[in-house]
Amino acid sequence: MSENPDIVVLREGTEGLSMESYAEALRERLPDRTVVHARTPKMERELVADARVVTGITVDEALLARADRLELFACTFAGTDHVPMDVLAERGVAVTNAGGIHAPGIAEQAVGNMLVFSRRLHEGWRRKRRSEWRHFQSGELTGSTVTVIGLGSIGQAVTQRLQGFEVETIGVRYTPEKGGPTNEVVGFDEDAIHDALSRSRYVVVACPLTEATRGLIGESELATMPTDAVLVNTARGPIVDTDALVAALRSNKIRGAALDVTDPEPLPADHPLWDLENCLITPHTGGHTPLHWDRLADIVAGNLERLETGEPLENQVLTPEPN
Repeated sequence: MSENPDIVVLREGTEGLSMESYAEALRERLPDRTVVHARTPKMERELVADARVVTGITVDEALLARADRLELFACTFAGTDHVPMDVLAERGVAVTNAGGIHAPGIAEQAVGNMLVFSRRLHEGWRRKRRSEWRHFQSGELTGSTVTVIGLGSIGQAVTQRLQGFEVETIGVRYTPEKGGPTNEVVGFDEDAIHDALSRSRYVVVACPLTEATRGLIGESELATMPTDAVLVNTARGPIVDTDALVAALRSNKIRGAALDVTDPEPLPADHPLWDLENCLITPHTGGHTPLHWDRLADIVAGNLERLETGEPLENQVLTPEPN
C-alpha cells in the first residue's frame, strides 16, 4: 500500500469505463507521482486518509473524516449535485468537475442529428428496412439558421463544427454583452428567445438545467418555432416540456426532434415519444467517447501541478475559504 499517494482513484466506475484505465492515463501524465487505484472499500479507507487528491464520481463523507492531507476532490462527472460539497468546503477541500470533456462528442452528435433531418436520412433507413427502392426529397443544412441555447463548452463546440456548413447562428446566453462565437448573441429574456426561435430551422439546447431553464421550451416556445423547425436537446430532459413536445410532434407544429435526453429518464417503453417517426431518440449517449479518460486526466494532472504553483485550478466549482 502506497504511503501519502498524490492521487487516489476511487473504485466506482462510470459510463462502462474502467477506473484502472483512468489511473493509468494519470500515471502516463505524471510519471514522477504516485497514482493509486483503490479497488476495494478497505483500500479506499486506507489510501484516502493520506491522499492529496482524490478523484471519482463522489466521495463518502466517512472517508473525508480522516483525510487530513486532502486538497482536491476531482469529480469525474460534469454535475456535482451528488457530491458532499458542504463537507468538502468545511474541510477546506477544493472541488473540480469534468465539464467540457464531453463537448466534442455531444457536438458531433448534435450536428449529425441536424444532418439526418436536413437530408432525411431517417426516411432512407425506414425504406431500407422495407427493402423499398423509392426516391424521396431531401433538403440542405446550408442556408439554415441554427439557434444554440447555451454557449458553454458544448454550445461553443456545436458552433465551431457548424462553421463549414454556411449557416447563420444565434447564440443564447445569460450575458449577451460578452458576445460569442455565433453570428448573433441574445439573452435569455422571453422576447429575445422567441425572436430567435421564430427565425430558426434548428434549435440546439445546450444549457445547464437550472430553475431558470426548467421548462424553457414549452408550448408557447414550440408554437413560435416554424413548422419546418427541428429541436435538438443535448442538455437535460426537463428543459423541454415533454407533454408539449409530444403534442407539437403529433400535430406537425414542428418538423421533428432529436433527443439524447428525456423527461422522464430512462424513457419508459410505453412512452408516446417512441412511436413518433419524427422523433429520434438516443439513450443519453452523446457524451460517450473513447477519449473520456484522456481528456479528464489532462485536467486532473494539470491541476495537481497547479496546486503546487498556486495557479487557479481548471474546472474549479468549489474554492475553499482561506484559513
